[in-house]
Amino acid sequence: MELIQQVPELSAYLAADEAIDHEHPLVRETVAELRGDSTDAYAYAAAAYAFVRDTIVHSADSGDPRVTWRASDVLATRNGICHSKSHTLAALLRAAGIPAALCYQGLRADDGEPGPVHGLIAVRLPGRGRWDRQDPRVNKPGVDARFSLDEERPAWPVHPEAGDVDHPLLYAAPHPAVLRALRSAEDRRQLWRTLPTAL
Repeated sequence: MELIQQVPELSAYLAADEAIDHEHPLVRETVAELRGDSTDAYAYAAAAYAFVRDTIVHSADSGDPRVTWRASDVLATRNGICHSKSHTLAALLRAAGIPAALCYQGLRADDGEPGPVHGLIAVRLPGRGRWDRQDPRVNKPGVDARFSLDEERPAWPVHPEAGDVDHPLLYAAPHPAVLRALRSAEDRRQLWRTLPTAL
């Protein structure tokens, strides 16, 4: 699948906004801890990915009712759904000068109905000349997402024959419908009812 930048200028994928608030002190502190003395962008990107995937709990797995959507809040609570985790990984990458985009999948639920849109990111590492999608959703039985530049290793592979959709557009900011649902939800239960099932 060819990934398409929503905004032609690469600088848009380094910008801070209300969700990807990479100028926040907590985001900057986390970047410094993950980076250490290394200047290797590849090693840092892999470390940031593992940090978000493994130390930020997915609230659907933990049962945590809180809804986080801003990267700094996700880091403070160590809690969030796929979109929140994607905002956080994008913030950690952008704060280190690595372009990161938000992207989405439309996945069918177990009953065959459209499920909430799934959020992941794409990263553009130096020298690669392309975007590589990464899915920071925490692993669990049946889910084995991994950082990979050779082949995509998402939490859930897309099955077009079942009605799943891979959206090729790379967003510089969270999709407005996703952000609106995150910001307005009183708790995760309400969020599940209001997250878009299509873009």
